[in-house]
Amino acid sequence: MRWKLLRRRWSVSAPRMHVRSNLAWPLRWLALALVLGFSAAVGLWAFDFGREIAGLDSGARKELARLREEVARVTTERDRLLSVANSADSMLKTEQAAQQKLASQLKQLEEQNLALTRDLGFFERLLPNAGAVGKVITVRGLQAELDTAGRIHYQSLVMFRGARNTEFKGRFELVLSGTLDGKPWSLTPPAGQRSLAFKQYQRLEGEVEFPPTAVVKQVEVKVVDASGVVQATEVARL
Repeated sequence: MRWKLLRRRWSVSAPRMHVRSNLAWPLRWLALALVLGFSAAVGLWAFDFGREIAGLDSGARKELARLREEVARVTTERDRLLSVANSADSMLKTEQAAQQKLASQLKQLEEQNLALTRDLGFFERLLPNAGAVGKVITVRGLQAELDTAGRIHYQSLVMFRGARNTEFKGRFELVLSGTLDGKPWSLTPPAGQRSLAFKQYQRLEGEVEFPPTAVVKQVEVKVVDASGVVQATEVARL
């Protein structure tokens, strides 16, 4: 209480004042109407803008859906073309494999035909001739072919008409003859000599080598018995 009295004594007290506007009430209503009108205009603009945004969003969704359909269509077409390409590539590889197989089979048939032709000629030469009648040892079907430069392939059949269970023993010699450097030349290659031991017949076949510069004109086969006597000969000319 004392404190309040001292405060009143030493402080400056002033009466409270109220400030009132001198704006007339018609102007107040006009200002309020303007504020409300502006608020309504802002709201209407916001509503229209929202509708435009919604319309744009709807259009974007439709465009997105269309693009998705286009991507799906292009993907399907790509997969179809890829499948066709893979099928064509597979067919091409199959055809190439078939052609390679046919070429291999054709080569085998040609080799078989050549072998059969050789065998046919060989067995045709096995037919006995007048000069072979009565001989104990005969050489039949001698064939000699030049494979490559410096190599000859040969085949022959040696037949023995001895007593039953009698074995012939001796050796086989192959002699090449022709020219070398323009001079007469002959050669008995090491591969053209072998031992013989058989009862009825023995087929001989092999390859012999000679100097590539030599010209072989004749191939001669000799069958020599154990005592060194020549029992049979046959000649093939190249």
